[in-house]
Amino acid sequence: MGELKDKSKGLANEAAGNVKQAAGKATDDRETYAEGKAQEREGEVQQAKGKVKGAMGDSI
Repeated sequence: MGELKDKSKGLANEAAGNVKQAAGKATDDRETYAEGKAQEREGEVQQAKGKVKGAMGDSI
């Protein structure tokens, strides 16, 4: 079950990060863009964590 939770949180963070990046780019706000980039990376890590849990049977 942890696999799906991590993957879904990861997808949500990636999506939110992409929105922040687009907003930062559109308004020329480097801080918002950077926050979006960091949030997108966080989402990618969460998804990877979910994939590892899935491969290991949620034993981690």
